[in-house]
Amino acid sequence: MAEEEVLAGGNMTAVTRVGNTVRRTAGPWTPAVHALLAHLRRRGFTRAPEPLGRDERGREVLGFLSGAVATYPLAASVLSDHTLREVAGLLREYHDATVDFEPPAGAVWQWPPHEPREVLCHNDFCPYNLLFEDGRITGVIDFDTASPGPRVWDLGYTAYRFVPLTGPRNPDVGHPGVAEQRRRLALFCDAYGLPEITPADVLRIAITRLQDLVEFIVGSARAEDPAQQAVLDRGDTEIYRHDIDHLTATAILD
Repeated sequence: MAEEEVLAGGNMTAVTRVGNTVRRTAGPWTPAVHALLAHLRRRGFTRAPEPLGRDERGREVLGFLSGAVATYPLAASVLSDHTLREVAGLLREYHDATVDFEPPAGAVWQWPPHEPREVLCHNDFCPYNLLFEDGRITGVIDFDTASPGPRVWDLGYTAYRFVPLTGPRNPDVGHPGVAEQRRRLALFCDAYGLPEITPADVLRIAITRLQDLVEFIVGSARAEDPAQQAVLDRGDTEIYRHDIDHLTATAILD
């Protein structure tokens, strides 16, 4: 076998590159995720990894995509209007490609489905899971948390990360100001292109997603999940609570 190269990221599981493939620890959800990735390929969505089965160690094998994920603190180009529109357009393209996906019998999802089941939500369509090259998005990775749900469920968390819908004391990304959050949230929704999904809908879901994320991290840490305990110790839940307070107390859409 070719030499393995440990890739950046992989906060939850180790990720290595072997030639033109990527190897990751598999889970009960891997068969359903690989079925989704194969479906995306058939629908012409090629900016997601190609599923290539498992290796002799039982790890999932995926096709390698070029580019580098965005890391915090985010570069100015990642928070540009151009990138915001491109992210919204790519999310819409991904969602549309999943509308007719039928999960395999007995499909297991790592994250719970939500109603209505309009699409297969990525559930973490964020800077650290998007690949960039020369200022352009070349791919989206890490579908382990994918599960059925409404389009707006993805839009809420993606908007949180890219608008960004952060409070003034968020240490990871600068607070752009309420007027700028209002403008960029409207721009994001317009670029996604479904008038029935309004900025108010996306903002409401962003708050719900952050509340769910706090509960997930705390609950997982109590259940002795070492990865989520590390996230809790890092102080991420306090950041999310601060941003929840900002979004619920500030009249962003007035």
